[in-house]
Amino acid sequence: MSEPKRVAVLGATGSIGSSAALELAFHRDKFRTVAVAANKSIAKLAETAKLLGADTAITGDVSLEDELRKELSGSGIAAKSGEAALIETAEREDVDIVLCAIIGVAGIRPVISALRCGKTVALASKEVLCLAGELVMREAAKSPGGRIVPVDSEHSGVFQCLAGRDPKEISKLWLTASGGPFRTWKKEDIARATCSDALKHPTWSMGRKITIDSATMMNKALEVIEASYLFGVPQEKIGAVINPTSIVHAFIELTDGTVISQMSTPDMRLAIRYALSYPERLGGEVPRLDLGKTGKIEFEDIDDEKFPSIKLARTALAMGGTAPCVLNAANDVAVERFINGEITVPDIWKIITIVLESHTVEHPDTLERILEIDAEARLAARAVTL
Repeated sequence: MSEPKRVAVLGATGSIGSSAALELAFHRDKFRTVAVAANKSIAKLAETAKLLGADTAITGDVSLEDELRKELSGSGIAAKSGEAALIETAEREDVDIVLCAIIGVAGIRPVISALRCGKTVALASKEVLCLAGELVMREAAKSPGGRIVPVDSEHSGVFQCLAGRDPKEISKLWLTASGGPFRTWKKEDIARATCSDALKHPTWSMGRKITIDSATMMNKALEVIEASYLFGVPQEKIGAVINPTSIVHAFIELTDGTVISQMSTPDMRLAIRYALSYPERLGGEVPRLDLGKTGKIEFEDIDDEKFPSIKLARTALAMGGTAPCVLNAANDVAVERFINGEITVPDIWKIITIVLESHTVEHPDTLERILEIDAEARLAARAVTL
């Protein structure tokens, strides 16, 4: 890379954003951080903006703009707020890459705007494709220069395995899962699990929502949905297996039976770095994988009776249209209800099933209608009594 790539980080204070900040700081000669954004972690947002030398910091909450401005006082960094500021940043002429790690629906419009402007979107936000996969991929397909490079370790793994291959060679894509804290639990014990139990992830350090999704395997279900849209393959050509050590992130199966995998130390900085530097590769501080000390690399089938999440994802993809959006919304609410102690882990799957089965599929052309359906599904999930 001759000239530094100019980057905007949306969701700069979460786990992905924090790891991205480490990479951007380490590779200052390769990247220039133009803007950073977050929702409510104002002190950390300001600290990140100063660390990376951004010219703009944005809070998604307009009521916190004055607080952000105070935190940035004397730094010369501009303080902005609201969705319009996020979209404006995504459209800036001096931004080459938009790293989107925003939780929730707030990242969808900036991503679409970035794609329309022909930018690279390093995508970590599951909601973008789970809610509006058809719409977003249409925008990516018709945009000159616009492209999505995945940040999720599994999708990054598939993306790397597919590089330069003729699509006719591809038989199946495979995502791996750690199995989460309930991998070895019996079905009846999972029914008695507490929120504290669900948060004890054996491999990754993540936010509360995604950690619980990993425990229920809904995280993998959402990744199957993302992979279908991202790589343009039907759900029956996407498989998922458990790799407890999280060393094998993904693999692809070719038509002749050959299997090609992507393996690395389980550290999100690798996938983030590759998404930012693509198609080049950069070194860094992440420890190398020592195969001689790795020990056994094991795989297990996912027990659909114990973890029905992926079956639900396949159902939603088969239904098409707005069904994946509804599944995502119902899961969000169900996880919230679980955290609040209202329901059990199996109830999460029951709520998703009930809301999904009652949904009439649509194929909307506007994001506004998709967001209306998302809101309707959330109301329906809150109204479910068990």
